[in-house]
Amino acid sequence: MTSLQQSFNVPFTYTVSFTNSLFSVTNPVFRTFLNQQVMGKLVRKVLVVIDEGVAQHHPSLANDVRTYLAQSANVILAAEPLVVPGGEAAKNDPKLVDLLVDAVNEYGIDRHSYVIGIGGGAVLDLVGYAAAIAHRGVRHIRIPTTVLSQNDSGVGVKNGVNYRGKKNFVGTFAPPVAVFNDARFLTTLDDRDWRAGIAEAVKVALIKDLSFFEWLETNTDALARRDADAMNYLIYRCADLHMQHISGGDPFEMGSARPLDFGHWAAHKLEYLTNFSVRHGEAVAIGIALDVVYSQLAGRIQEADTERIMHVLQGVGFELFHPALAENNSEHLVRGLAEFQEHLGGELTITLLDALGKGVEVHEMDIALIRQAVAKLEINSLSKAY
Repeated sequence: MTSLQQSFNVPFTYTVSFTNSLFSVTNPVFRTFLNQQVMGKLVRKVLVVIDEGVAQHHPSLANDVRTYLAQSANVILAAEPLVVPGGEAAKNDPKLVDLLVDAVNEYGIDRHSYVIGIGGGAVLDLVGYAAAIAHRGVRHIRIPTTVLSQNDSGVGVKNGVNYRGKKNFVGTFAPPVAVFNDARFLTTLDDRDWRAGIAEAVKVALIKDLSFFEWLETNTDALARRDADAMNYLIYRCADLHMQHISGGDPFEMGSARPLDFGHWAAHKLEYLTNFSVRHGEAVAIGIALDVVYSQLAGRIQEADTERIMHVLQGVGFELFHPALAENNSEHLVRGLAEFQEHLGGELTITLLDALGKGVEVHEMDIALIRQAVAKLEINSLSKAY
C-alpha cells in the first residue's frame, strides 16, 4: 500500500476590544484596527449588516458608520448598510443567507474585504455564516450589541443558522478577524435582553470559576437594577473565560464534549418547543436550573449549593420553569438529549456539576431523574421557593 500523509497548523488570532461609542468620530479604536489591517495603497471594501432592532433603537447608526468609514483611510463602504431581522428570525429564514451572499457577489466583496455584522448573537451567526461560505471565506468583523453576544457567542468561533427544525444545523467554525464590544448598545436593551446574557455568565462561572460565581452572588442586586459598571465587569470576565476555554481546549469541537454548553441540551429543545417565545438566555437559565437540580438529585452537589445558584438566577429576574418541560411526561424534552448527541456525534456528553465552579462530564442521563428534576422545578415555581 502507498499513502501520503498531510499535517499542518493554521494559527488564528483576533482581538476583542471593549469601548464606548465605537463609531464616534473621536473614538480611534476601530480606525486604528483598520489602519493596522490595510497597509499601502490597497483600498478594501466594507459591507455592513445591521440588526433591525439595533437600527430602530439607534436611528443614527447607519449615518454614523457612513461618516466614520469616510474618514478612515484605505477602506470604502461598498453599499448602504443592509438591515436584516434580529432575533431567531435571522437564523430561521434561508432567504437571508441568499440575500447576504448575493450582496457579496453584487458589491464585489472579496477575501481581502470585510463583512461587518452589528447586532445580537443571531444576526452575528447569520452574517458570519454567509461570510464563511462566500468565496470559501470572507473576513468578518463582529460588533455584538447584546449582553449575550458580547460575553459569549460574539467572542467565539461559531457561525450558523437553523435548518430542518434543528438549531444551528448548518454552520461553520470561522473565527472573526476582530470583535468590538461597544457598551453604548447595552443602554437601549429591554430588561429581558439585559437579563438574558447573565445566564451565560452564571454558566461559565459554575463550571470554571468559583470566585466569579461568588462575585455574581455579591452583585446580584446591582445586575438586577442594571448597574453599568457591574455589567461591564461581567461581560469582560465572562468573555475572558470563554476565550480561555477556546484557546486551551477543542475550539472546533472535534470531540464529543461541550462544557461551555452546560445547561444547553434542555435550553435548545425548550426554544423549539416554545417556538422561540422563550429567548436563548432565558432558556439557558432554565436549562442550568434543570441540570443543577439533576446534579443534586444524583448526589453530586448539596442542596445548599442548589439554593445559592437559584438565588442568583431568580435574583436577576429569571423564571426557572416552563410548562413545555413537563409536556407529555417530559418526552419532548428528553428527545433533546438525542438531538444534542447527534449534533456532534460520538457518545452522549453532558456537563453537570460536581461542585460550585467545577463541571464534570457524564455520558448518560437517568430519564427518571430528569423527570424528577422537572417536577421539582415546577413545584418550586408554584411555591416561589429558593
